[in-house]
Amino acid sequence: MSPIIIIFVRENHGDNVPKNKIHMSAENPFFHVVHERFTTAEAIEEAKRCLQCKKPTCVTGCPISNDIPDFIHQLSMGNMGTAMSILNQKSNLPAICGRVCPHERQCQGHCILEKKGNPIQIGKLECFVADFDSDMQLTRERLPQKTRGKIAVIGSGPAGLTVAGDLARAGFNVTIFEAQPEAGGVLMFGIPEYRLPKSIVRKEIAKIEALGVNFRLNTVVGPGGLTVDRLFADGFDAIFIGTGTAVPQDMNDTPGAHLRGVSQGTYLLHCVSSYTSGAIGRRLVPVKKGERVAVIGGGNVAMDTARTAIRLGGDVTVVYRRRQEDMPAIESEYREAVDEGVKFMWQSTAIEFVGDEKNRLTALHLNTPKGETTVAFDRVFLAIGSKPADRIVSTTSGIEVDEKGYVKINERPYGMTTRKGVFAGGDVVHRPQTVVLAMKAAKDVAEGIAQYVDAIKLLEDCGKDGNPSSAEIAK
Repeated sequence: MSPIIIIFVRENHGDNVPKNKIHMSAENPFFHVVHERFTTAEAIEEAKRCLQCKKPTCVTGCPISNDIPDFIHQLSMGNMGTAMSILNQKSNLPAICGRVCPHERQCQGHCILEKKGNPIQIGKLECFVADFDSDMQLTRERLPQKTRGKIAVIGSGPAGLTVAGDLARAGFNVTIFEAQPEAGGVLMFGIPEYRLPKSIVRKEIAKIEALGVNFRLNTVVGPGGLTVDRLFADGFDAIFIGTGTAVPQDMNDTPGAHLRGVSQGTYLLHCVSSYTSGAIGRRLVPVKKGERVAVIGGGNVAMDTARTAIRLGGDVTVVYRRRQEDMPAIESEYREAVDEGVKFMWQSTAIEFVGDEKNRLTALHLNTPKGETTVAFDRVFLAIGSKPADRIVSTTSGIEVDEKGYVKINERPYGMTTRKGVFAGGDVVHRPQTVVLAMKAAKDVAEGIAQYVDAIKLLEDCGKDGNPSSAEIAK
């Protein structure tokens, strides 16, 4: 029997806001994927539109310099395996990048056909190739023996998976340590199902595992768990920290910030991820049908939070301190939020969270372009940024951070911290970025790790002849 598709139309609240039409499937009633992938015929036809430019600006627009014209050319001829091999040369997560990258700012936005308003749909083509490869199990890579060195990767988000994949392909024995019961980090728990289905994340992780990468889940590195020193004692030659920015920014200086009903947008996203996977019940998800919800912030997390809350039946308003054109969120995410019924209050700042006698949020007192006003809300979610946790740094000597807690790294070998043999990359170093930018940084660090371990091994060989050992030099 075919799945039942129900379309809910939510009444319009406010001027010039389109009616919300959110598709909900019987299998996953809240988070049906909003962008369907190409069929085979559609993908090949789209690939044939590529002009195969002599100077492909799409490549310069891609942070990891994917060989876009070549993979599209192979796809246009139906050579799926070859197209996948080309993508694998630069990306460990093509099915994910194809879905969540800001293509309009990167590869697709740099396509020469963008001038005519009809660029090649590069992201959807990347999705198609990666999904086809997973579904048909086409790619079986020839991998080297894992004899080049032993690497520990802390965190299994985009940066950790990228480092692990690159080093495994280069002949390193890699183990990922993940505190959560399932790998994926922000990909699994921080990006909504409608944008990035969890089944896709699991398939990409399975490909990383097939490269020979080991996963140790439910394993904390930090207070009460493993330490960097213990990992070195266990024989790891180098350690990579890819833990991202796990601590959300708060508004504790604003009166009423501790009222019940004020929480983080990432908390909502994590709860919904747990709900859609069956780990918790619907009653534990902190948005009820009909509740008035405010989301404070203007980035992609704010858009994810707002669009998730509206799928849960909330009446959602985004409160942002600047203008629409100043938003860091992807333009398409904003447009789709508007189409789904999310409202926006521009140049508006929360100056007080208003509560009742039961210490429960009832409203936001705001400073707006028209002056101060109070707007009734049942819940407020904060999406104003995040910063790194200090659980690894606090249990490790020699790792320096800046005034905001971001890890300092060296240029040579690239990515090494002030503690020899310990590397870091992604958001924990470069501030919160997109998935592909975290991957780009991680790829550079993977090269630095390989250079470092190779040098250490060479010094160890020299030590056999009476010269100082690598352990002695590293001190």
